[in-house]
Amino acid sequence: MQMKVVLVTGASSGIGRSIAAMLALKGCRVYGTSRKIEPGQVTRGIVSMMRLDVTSEESARQAVAHVIECEGRLDALINNAGNGIAGAVEDTSLEEAKAQFDVNFFGALNVSRAAIPELVKTKGIIVNIGSVAGSLPIAFQGMYSASKAALASLSATMRLELAGDGVRVCLVEPGDTRTGFTKSRTFAKGCEDSRYRERMKKSVSRMERDERNGAPPRKVAKVVWSMMRRKNPPVRRSVGYYELLLFAKRLLPVRVVLWVLGKMYG
Repeated sequence: MQMKVVLVTGASSGIGRSIAAMLALKGCRVYGTSRKIEPGQVTRGIVSMMRLDVTSEESARQAVAHVIECEGRLDALINNAGNGIAGAVEDTSLEEAKAQFDVNFFGALNVSRAAIPELVKTKGIIVNIGSVAGSLPIAFQGMYSASKAALASLSATMRLELAGDGVRVCLVEPGDTRTGFTKSRTFAKGCEDSRYRERMKKSVSRMERDERNGAPPRKVAKVVWSMMRRKNPPVRRSVGYYELLLFAKRLLPVRVVLWVLGKMYG
């Protein structure tokens, strides 16, 4: 993996920043992206930062073109950029739902489509950062869960399609992780007068407590590094404290798993 060229989206904080830093320390040439880059942040240490709005096809094309102009190649894409909105499905407007998908799903799609031709040349890898919420739907996180479930399906599809070109595609699904994601979570406008208000407050409060006590982002970065080094990485890999529940999902009836999730966050 020495001197492989890697593009990491959402690298200004949290999991993305940890991934970018670890890969750089492992000897990769890392280009990190963020929608907002402050003056002086264009290059941070050994990670080259650049602006990228993943919701824009043109911005995605320009970012990949910049990496190719500087390095002549691209070996890996880490689709990490994402955000979260909380609220009952009933209280979430279509506009808010679309905004959630624009970043978490279509954002990864935009950057992947721009990067695939270059990754075919190097027989590279795409690592999509999903969430256990994509496999274990969480009450009052419906749009976030749905966007990550869609990303999981997209990852599996790309894996099938690109296998003949030698491009590996896999999904990493973090569980509760200690990052700024907790504080940056937004709420649907309909939550203010929602009939679910008390239940939602209790559920989100429990979730935020678990996140603050969750795994460090470095643990996710280690898994990403491991996946990149494997000739045939697993289709998906979970990280954190939900691995037992994900295993149980394969054995137990769906209604039992949903009952457990309801007790935890319902």
